[in-house]
Amino acid sequence: MPSVNKQIKRPRRPLDGILLLDKPEGMSSNQAMMKVRWLFQAEKAGHTGSLDPLATGLLPIGFGEATKFSQHLLDADKVYRARMRLGQKTTTADAEGEVVAERPVPRLTRDEIEAVLTRFRGHITQIPSMFSALKKDGRPLYELARKGIEVEREARPIRIDRLELLQVEPKFWEIEVACSKGTYIRNLVEDIGEALGCGAHVVALRRLASGPFRLQEGITIANLERLVEEGGLEALDKLLLPPWAALEHYPKLDLSETASFYLMRGQPVQVRGLPPSGEEVLVFGPEKRFLGLGVVNADGLLAPRRLLRTQ
Repeated sequence: MPSVNKQIKRPRRPLDGILLLDKPEGMSSNQAMMKVRWLFQAEKAGHTGSLDPLATGLLPIGFGEATKFSQHLLDADKVYRARMRLGQKTTTADAEGEVVAERPVPRLTRDEIEAVLTRFRGHITQIPSMFSALKKDGRPLYELARKGIEVEREARPIRIDRLELLQVEPKFWEIEVACSKGTYIRNLVEDIGEALGCGAHVVALRRLASGPFRLQEGITIANLERLVEEGGLEALDKLLLPPWAALEHYPKLDLSETASFYLMRGQPVQVRGLPPSGEEVLVFGPEKRFLGLGVVNADGLLAPRRLLRTQ
């Protein structure tokens, strides 16, 4: 199979849906997305939330019209499992950086460990790492960091719903974190290390969940390659979830052919059984054809919010 950078050009096809990828270590999220797009021969694709090259795990890939709803997954809660190395602080807060400080690891009881972890649960603030994809004047922070430039970053509010200690070794811990969007696990681990007085960094990170999706539903690139060799594109297409899969919990509404006609042309329509004003709904036309996302406006009408292209 050609490498990511030397792939043979192949014809592309329109394709709508979501693939749940189990990203491998050593590949950026964009490289993984491009590889999957090449395998599916898709015209358009995008991922829904970056994972560092060091990290593995769940990376939903949206094809075609599914990319219109990617923001909902970007904003969704996430679950991670991390292995952290105590006693060492690195430039990047993970194993890819250089060790800049080493300190002895204190011997702590479970109660003492729990007392530290409690400080990082609930609503807290976090200063993003310089080695993040956040932008300053249009440039990613990691680009500046690689040139030795450090800029001031504002602390951002995040939410840690669950911080569980799974395993304790003399110099390594394994933790599981359920958190809000925008949470940097590297920073969390580094901050825990500072609270312990010894420093810490991430040596392995795996995303277990993103919104309604779970890693158990994901598939590796190696298995995608095997499937396409054995069953062609048809075998791959069977893996796709519908474009609205991330919004499955939204109310659903079926429209008549007439109402569908006007809504798809940008006009609000009157429909029975609408939820309260301001609520978003999944809209389906005749024959259960997905039309997109609608919203109930102040006049009690169903207005278009994010529609698919005219089919």
